[in-house]
Amino acid sequence: MGVHKLLPAVGPRRGRRLGRILRAALSFRLWLSLLALLCLFSFALFGLKFITLVGRGGGMESGISSSHQLPITGNVKKNSKEVEQQQLQHSGFGGVVIKAPGSKKRIQHFPCEIGFTETVDYLIEPKDLGNFTQFSLQYAAMEEKPLGVNSFESRFGGHQKLEEREKSFYAHDQTLHCGFVKGPPGFPSTGFDFDEKDMAYMSTCRVAVSSCIFGSSDFLRRPTSKRISDFSKKNVCFVMFVDEQTLSKLASDGHVLDNRGFVGLWRVVVVRNLPYKDMRRTGKVPKFLSHRIFPSSRYSIWLDSKMRLNADPLLIIEYFLWRTRSEYAISNHYARHCVWEEVLQNKRLNKYNETAIDEQFNFYKSDGLRKFDPSDPNTPLPSCTCA
Repeated sequence: MGVHKLLPAVGPRRGRRLGRILRAALSFRLWLSLLALLCLFSFALFGLKFITLVGRGGGMESGISSSHQLPITGNVKKNSKEVEQQQLQHSGFGGVVIKAPGSKKRIQHFPCEIGFTETVDYLIEPKDLGNFTQFSLQYAAMEEKPLGVNSFESRFGGHQKLEEREKSFYAHDQTLHCGFVKGPPGFPSTGFDFDEKDMAYMSTCRVAVSSCIFGSSDFLRRPTSKRISDFSKKNVCFVMFVDEQTLSKLASDGHVLDNRGFVGLWRVVVVRNLPYKDMRRTGKVPKFLSHRIFPSSRYSIWLDSKMRLNADPLLIIEYFLWRTRSEYAISNHYARHCVWEEVLQNKRLNKYNETAIDEQFNFYKSDGLRKFDPSDPNTPLPSCTCA
């Protein structure tokens, strides 16, 4: 009985003590939070280092700063030479990325604004460029089995001799090895085979945009349709080369071909009997031999599978070829501009056997490849810009 009478008197007293302790703890946490917010505000105001994209000769695309300065605040001091060393040339379009000193974040590269014409309606192909050499080329279509040779293996590239290779570099009428070489009658296909309907379609292309995905190594990126004119949609061939494995993967990803073989603007062409086990090597066939695949084409654009076409192909041709009276245009790599650096990077990433890399690189050097010397006026084509 006595215990039950004492409980009401003891309970409220303990509650008041607990309340005072809680109020003190909350007050301490509030002051601690305010102090942390003040520190963060001071750091944001005085300690940030900005990453700015610098454009050459004009503004940038919408949403990207066009400042020509690197606003680094705080106690960090950089002279112009150090800032210049932080500029990285963007691949192809001359964009420059500046990375803040000490930043461990991955460098991002953004496109610069290109001075394309506004429409393709009034484009006229130049008739007399004056820098083209006219000559006739024929291609080796079939090889015979050499006499006295028991073991003979037909190859996609044929069996070109070094002497024939050297002669092929000169612009004159000739017949040369350039892929798609068939073996003697009765020998198996050398690879990279197309369906007859696809071959008929590609033989009609006058302007071709092409890309490839082999071995399900990437996912499909469709051209930005709203940025491509109706004229180009009707007159330019957009061809994506895939193997059967990639075709199945595209279907599982929801990219189903229509009754004409299209996915969006891409005409999907299935390649059978790939000539090489290495998918990277197989991908070089449509990249370098577009003139064989599109025999009637006058212009072709190769697009890496990791890139998306965001401009009208005719505007690209006008800007890079017609306007500059050029025959060929290629984008700069976003980070490396030197063959020597590329060799080391391939070894670091273990892309190929190092012995095979050295053998190929030594062959290039025996062909005359040298590091670029900007002070040498007799070096018209730089093989390396890192020297």
